[in-house]
Amino acid sequence: MKLAIGSDHAGFQLKKQVLDHLKQKGVEVTDFGTEKDESVDYPDFGMRVAEAVSKGKAEQGILLCGSGIGMSIVANKYRGVRAALCYDTQTARLSRQHNDANVLVMGGRLLEASQAMEIVKTWLETKFEGGRHVRRIQKILEIEKNNMNSHDVTSNNKDSK
Repeated sequence: MKLAIGSDHAGFQLKKQVLDHLKQKGVEVTDFGTEKDESVDYPDFGMRVAEAVSKGKAEQGILLCGSGIGMSIVANKYRGVRAALCYDTQTARLSRQHNDANVLVMGGRLLEASQAMEIVKTWLETKFEGGRHVRRIQKILEIEKNNMNSHDVTSNNKDSK
């Protein structure tokens, strides 16, 4: 399996620990940054991982920022990416079983390293259940397709009339 990982400064320390853990387990991981805990903009790193997953350069991804919310928003802008913000093993399991999530997002300021490792382990080991969930994933893909093909040309500028 090829896995992409990335973080901003708030998720950097936890990312290093997760990355080391994955490498010890023999997982092929590409680190898309950041390489420091100095302030950076999370979209710059979230987009790198999401793009790798979207384009098939990585099968799955892991993103970390302070709360996980920002990275989730960024990653879910990419075609074919189903990023799930998980904060315990139950949400990790369900995100894989029911949603076939391909990007795990965690909050670096909200989780202890031991919790994050259990979430990662659960998320990577859990398989998509298929069945009734396939229909729901297909609906998500259809929404994505329709929204990617439409353009919103409305303006908030009142002077543009």
